[in-house]
Amino acid sequence: MRALRKVSAGPGLSLVEVPEPECGPKDVKVRVLRAGLCGTDLHLEQWDEWAAATVQAPLTLGHEFFGEVVEVGDDVDHVAVGDRVSGEGHIVCGTCRNCRAGRRHLCINTVGVGVNRDGAFADFVVIPATNAWVQPADLDPDLGAVFDPLGNATHTALQWPVVGEDVVVTGAGPIGVMATAIVRHAGARRIAVTDLSAERLALARAAGADHVVDVSRGETLRDAQRALGMAEGFDIGLEMSGAPPAVEDLLANMNHGGRVALLGLPTDRYAIDWGRVITHMITLRGIYGREMFETWYLMGSMLATSAELRAAVSSVITGRYPAEQWEAAFAETRSGHGGKVVLDWS
Repeated sequence: MRALRKVSAGPGLSLVEVPEPECGPKDVKVRVLRAGLCGTDLHLEQWDEWAAATVQAPLTLGHEFFGEVVEVGDDVDHVAVGDRVSGEGHIVCGTCRNCRAGRRHLCINTVGVGVNRDGAFADFVVIPATNAWVQPADLDPDLGAVFDPLGNATHTALQWPVVGEDVVVTGAGPIGVMATAIVRHAGARRIAVTDLSAERLALARAAGADHVVDVSRGETLRDAQRALGMAEGFDIGLEMSGAPPAVEDLLANMNHGGRVALLGLPTDRYAIDWGRVITHMITLRGIYGREMFETWYLMGSMLATSAELRAAVSSVITGRYPAEQWEAAFAETRSGHGGKVVLDWS
């Protein structure tokens, strides 16, 4: 089968022929139809310091995917051949304290599909059956391929109740745009979104933002507050950029008692005005991945009941490339100006 692999330590990837993976007794084998590109895949392709310390080559990349089940293990009774599934890319141990307490997203032994074991940039991928999320038979494959990042957006956006709240989203990448659509769906009052890219800010506005802040033009969240007629600061902050200036501007414009969920990963350590956090009684919470599997239930329920939300999430997908054109797909993702890019493996 075809697989896009890191064949050896160092920059670059290769589309090569490899044997099909074997399906174990508790696994499912999935014929991949679509696979989404993520910032993690860019790090692995470029082989930065984090990638070199994390990954052992050879490795097939890819952790965002949708496909059709072609084989199930002998011990699997809740997934059937022919089911269409999205994959939860975090494989947990099931025996640590958090797993046994039902907090699987906090497992200390998590293994990442496409990071610590072969992933879904391939014709076939094998995952534990418990990680396969069965989708409606008529779901658009492109939409099915972005349930992983949609889960990140959902986990972050719904960390606290947003009904009637003023929300700020820093970073209008695909996850930030999806988070904008979710908080709009969930009843936020005013939504402001910041970014450096006019193209991505346009996606955020289309997804439901009331005001966008183009940081490249010197605009700030203080300007957004004035434009929206706000006097007391934002109630909820969703930090999706990992950029220290964005975090600084966000914290400077939170209301007293504001709550901030941080998903964006920084490249280096940075300073935070802890005096402001303490005296303004701001709550900060780090977010990673998805709650397994409450976030998946929330995603499926919201999409099933809202055509507007389905359209908003689908609009984030701005590029689709055949697997053989993976270099062009990576280039578009790396540009930082578009939305989500998917590889077509069908």
